[in-house]
This record gives sequence, C-alpha cells and structure tokens, in this order.
Amino acid sequence: MYPETADIETSSDDYASRFAGPAGAWMLQVQERIVIDWLKSHPGATVLDIGGGHGQLAIPIANMGFPVTVLGSDATCGKRLEKKVSSGKIKFTTGNVIDLPFSNKSFDVAVCIRLIPHCERWPELITQLCRVARHAVIVDYPTIQSINIFSSSLFGLKKKLEGNTRPFKLFKHSDITNEFLKNQYTMANRQPEFFLPMVLHRKLNKPSISASLEGFFRIAGLTRIFGSPILVEMISGSEKNYK
Repeated sequence: MYPETADIETSSDDYASRFAGPAGAWMLQVQERIVIDWLKSHPGATVLDIGGGHGQLAIPIANMGFPVTVLGSDATCGKRLEKKVSSGKIKFTTGNVIDLPFSNKSFDVAVCIRLIPHCERWPELITQLCRVARHAVIVDYPTIQSINIFSSSLFGLKKKLEGNTRPFKLFKHSDITNEFLKNQYTMANRQPEFFLPMVLHRKLNKPSISASLEGFFRIAGLTRIFGSPILVEMISGSEKNYK
C-alpha cells in the first residue's frame, strides 16, 4: 500500500454519486469547460491525470483527442475508465502519487483534480507533478479565502446533507503558488469555480437556478474574490518558449 491513496475513494462509485443528477452534471461541466479551454493552448499535448480514476476530466480530455494516461494508487481506481481503456482512448497504470513511476518531463501536461486537499504530503505531490510535466500542470484546491472558512464548524451539517462527505484541507492561494515556485512553475491562469458551496447546488439540484445565481455573483466580482474550489494552470519556466 502506498503512503497516499486518497484517490481510491475519489475513483469509487460512491464518490461518483456526489455528482449524480442534473446539479452534479452541471458542476462537472463548469470544471470541464475551464480545463478544456486551457488545454487548447497545448494542441496535441500528452496528458497525465494523477488520481483521475473518477474520470471527471480524463474522459472528456480523451474525447477531445488528447493522448491521456491516468495513474491510480490501486487497480480498482481504473474501474470507471474500463471502456475508454479497452478502446485504447485512455491508458491506465498504478503507482505512488508522491513518487510517480515516470521519468522527468515524460508528459506535456499533468492534471490533478480532487486529490491535493486530501493528500497529507501534498508538497511532494506538487513536486512530482512538476517533475513529470514538460509545460504545464493543472490542479484544483479549496481555499480558506472563501465561504469555506466556515467549513470546520459546519462540517456536521454538511455530513448530514451529503452523507458521504469527508474532511479536506483548505489552502491560502500563496500555499499553492509558493510550492509551485519552488519547482520553477508560475501561474498562467486561475479560475474560481463557484461562489456558493457545492453542497447547496447539490441539494437545490436545479442547474438553471444555480447557473443564474453563480452568474450574478461572478458579474458582481464576488466569485473572483471568494470563489472556491480554485482551478489553476501553472507553467514551467520554459513554457514561454513552447507557445
């Protein structure tokens, strides 16, 4: 067993149920649109998705024609990707997320979604992401500079509403950017996904209403300041010579 295996849970059917229904599909579309838009600036890029057995991005990225490899901590992490793997659209392998079994600069872009806030040794994970990526790394994280600041005190209520939620680490923006800076990566793009907590959108389960509410907060500038989770694209020092 590897020292960090949080992706086993996020690759499970139980975790996928958190994004079942209209609201879940809408939230995933918001995430997908942002990441796909960033990847368009890396045409033909080879993509490594660490902990991406949930398929939230590996599948749509593969559907866009990018060569995708997914690494999971256990063979069970590939269950939700079986159809894409058998068709040759996605490669799946197992390994240690904080000691990736790939040589330096093996992929053009590394993606890591839903893993950093559940990884105790997250600085090592970031180091590994930067080591194996030639040009860019895309990650997400929940920020304390948002409504999440109340997450600890409200966790019991969130647990009652969702049932299968779990604790997660909150970050300052500087926690993430500084760790990438140590690995010679700087920020190219940063996009908060939602102003309102995702649990509220799940319970509302009305994508049209959620989209209207989030549109209002985005126009008002509140999402930019207080939105979470945060998606960031970090680029290597050589990226300016690549584009």
